[in-house]
Amino acid sequence: MSARFCLEVAGAFACFTRPEMKVERVSYDVITPSAARAVFESILWKPAIRWQVRRIEVLRPIRFINLRRNEVSAVVSTRNVQQAMNAGSGQLALYIEEERQQRAGYFLRDVAYRLHADLSLAPGCTEPLMKYTEMFARRARKGQCVNQPYLGCREFAAQFKLLETDEPLTPALAETRPLGWMLHDLDFRTPADPQPRFFNAQMLNGVVDVPPFEEAWA
Repeated sequence: MSARFCLEVAGAFACFTRPEMKVERVSYDVITPSAARAVFESILWKPAIRWQVRRIEVLRPIRFINLRRNEVSAVVSTRNVQQAMNAGSGQLALYIEEERQQRAGYFLRDVAYRLHADLSLAPGCTEPLMKYTEMFARRARKGQCVNQPYLGCREFAAQFKLLETDEPLTPALAETRPLGWMLHDLDFRTPADPQPRFFNAQMLNGVVDVPPFEEAWA
């Protein structure tokens, strides 16, 4: 049992990084299902519910832009964090001037999508689904969210709007193209070692139908 919702999201920039690019940030042509799921979860996430993205509609032409950004090349090590926790104090700061690194990026610009996703209960949950569907609809209509939705990178904030069933829709992009192998989502059945799953994405008249997660390739 599930309930379907549709969000229209847009932003000035987006980057849905291809995992085969090791250093430079190169975006997929279209938002990935995992990034789309994160938009829904930013509005409502509970351990009792699951989101499954079913369809992605591209509303604006696919355009790219080259940008160079300053990034931090290091992270605080887990060992230092553990030592600080055990000692009650420690040096966990990163000095940006020492760790700064400039990287090129190939990002999307001026994007807009219509995202369709099913809200269902997690296995073993006995609560009524209506409780969460009403909660999500109420929050989405008011523009409320747990954290600011973003388009691949946190600095690329996304605007969102809940689309009602009787609301007129703008047509999707009139373009058909193969998108190649795209990241579907991560398989967390082994939490310590989540595995990526991929699917062969096709955009038909601006629409990407997302297969069930179980049918994606590991």
